[in-house]
Amino acid sequence: MTSSTEVRRRTGGRDVRRIVYSREEIGARVAEMGREITAHYPEGEDLLVLGLLKGSFIFLADLVREIARPVHVDFLVAASYGSGTVSSGMVRLLYEPEADLAHKHVLLVEDIIDSGKTIDRLAPMLNERGPLSLELCALLHKRISPSAVLDARWVGFEAPREFLIGYGLDHSEDFRNLPFIASL
Repeated sequence: MTSSTEVRRRTGGRDVRRIVYSREEIGARVAEMGREITAHYPEGEDLLVLGLLKGSFIFLADLVREIARPVHVDFLVAASYGSGTVSSGMVRLLYEPEADLAHKHVLLVEDIIDSGKTIDRLAPMLNERGPLSLELCALLHKRISPSAVLDARWVGFEAPREFLIGYGLDHSEDFRNLPFIASL
């Protein structure tokens, strides 16, 4: 368990509302998701794990170490928050994956599904590249969007409708390095 002194030290003295998910809870769930993903994909077929940066990088690093099969890893960058605490709704694609998606199973890894607009924009673009399959894995899901182009097959945790930081999630580029997820 993380003490309040440790939290304040790690956040530079800034208060958080509460710890939503501890380091231990996250570790256990990520390990479980890795086992589920390993079991889902056929052996001998290529699996490309595609991380949505920047928020997914810590989750993706831990997740791929729990997938007990060969994987390729690539990234893409989309932006929708800027410096605010609410998604702007405008999605900008800043970096596309360099890996060839054709004839591979593609697992898109997202830190948090909020409005769903980012995934709604990316899924059709990725499907146009001819993957064998396209699945979505998210650490957190707020269940705000009534419908989505691509539903998450794997979700780590249901997210409260609060602004969350830590374990890759940021506020204006701060707090990504926290080993837990907290409400700001």
